[in-house]
Amino acid sequence: MARLPLPGTTLSGTARDPAEAIPVAVRDLLARLRDAGHATYVVGGSLRDLFLGRTPADWDMATAARPDRVLALFPGAVYENAFGTVAVRQGALTAEITTFRTDHDYADFRRPHRVEFGDDIETDLARRDFTVNALAWGGRPGEPLALVDPFGGRADLERRLLRAVGDPALRFREDALRLVRAVRLAATLGFEIEPDTLRAIPDSADLVRHLSGERVAAELLKLLGAPVPSVGLRLLESTGLLARISPELAAQRSVPQDKIPGEDLWDHTVRTVDAVPVDLPIVRLAALLHDIGKPATLGDGPFHGHEVVGAEVAAALLRRLRFARATADPVVQLVRQHMFEYEPAWGDAAVRRFIARVGPSRLEELFALRQADDVGSGLMGEQAGLSELRARVAGQLKARAPLQRTDLAVDGDDLIVELGLTPGPLLGAILDRLLEAVLEDPGLNDRPTLLALARSRVGDPG
Repeated sequence: MARLPLPGTTLSGTARDPAEAIPVAVRDLLARLRDAGHATYVVGGSLRDLFLGRTPADWDMATAARPDRVLALFPGAVYENAFGTVAVRQGALTAEITTFRTDHDYADFRRPHRVEFGDDIETDLARRDFTVNALAWGGRPGEPLALVDPFGGRADLERRLLRAVGDPALRFREDALRLVRAVRLAATLGFEIEPDTLRAIPDSADLVRHLSGERVAAELLKLLGAPVPSVGLRLLESTGLLARISPELAAQRSVPQDKIPGEDLWDHTVRTVDAVPVDLPIVRLAALLHDIGKPATLGDGPFHGHEVVGAEVAAALLRRLRFARATADPVVQLVRQHMFEYEPAWGDAAVRRFIARVGPSRLEELFALRQADDVGSGLMGEQAGLSELRARVAGQLKARAPLQRTDLAVDGDDLIVELGLTPGPLLGAILDRLLEAVLEDPGLNDRPTLLALARSRVGDPG
């Protein structure tokens, strides 16, 4: 097997020598395990990222030490799972240290039902997904620290190529998440997928149905965080993975879109996603879903009401993928509101109603989505109407105009005490009528005036 001293030259001018780039805390863990008599290595994506000149998101290590031995060496460590992984905290850093193993019986297409602990790094690397993740740096006790590269991962890094370890179809049957991960890594790392590996993805695409929504959602969010997410999105569609993850999005292919000649609705969607800045993940997800209601409304004129249908479809998809409400709710709101129309003739009250309808906290995201939607439609630069609306909204926010129930000079408790109301639909209806009145005329927002208005509406909540 390839067990090489680390060359002094850098990979494409960007790599870093692990001996210098690995944090001191990780090197201390490595040294402690080796000093205790156990072969130990830094492995996987952390090492890959170092060679690419990237900052690893986490640190993984592999060792010949059994989990009970790792626990004994590092008091306070946590045995995380049945697969030999122990989490060790070293200062502010947490490393996952896994015993060398081979995996058996992937009956659920996700995790091995049985693992067998081993004693050599090469066998451990053989179970990994892609060659660029099947690298290790470390050594046996008493040996010089070296790079272990049995599958040519270093050369694939040079070529910026994502290749399965061994038989791609077998790797994907073992863990169906590798199908989505291959697409995500290609997008986030800027790699090509090696032809045999790429051909195996459509053949195995049905396996994605075995994955939990949470796992797919996590990969999708990482893909949307790529510099150019359309690379991964187009791969999802062309390999058939998108149809398994979201038939609703896959249905956009071939739907006519009268925007950029020769491009369909799916082309418009991926262009829109690309146009959203990378630091706006909620807006990128909303951009992916903003026209998800169009295929269902194709026969009702020019996609009439697609934002309403789309909000419902998006909500169902996000529930299916188990997105947290903190993500799903704003995305659904952005999809629902993305077709807003502004007229210069709007009065200030109309601007305030717009802010109230969208929600002050969602405005900038909605404007970013509209701007990206325009770019996805072939329009460049911020449109004049959007710029004017932004300015008018900013003016109302600066004036601290009352825009929500919480901005009213009275609340539900006040109406209960002063008017003898009880909690329920009537109380809510009256508060909504008060808010509408204040949106029309902010000067009405004082306690005596609102209580008087509420009294007049008790018998006619509207």
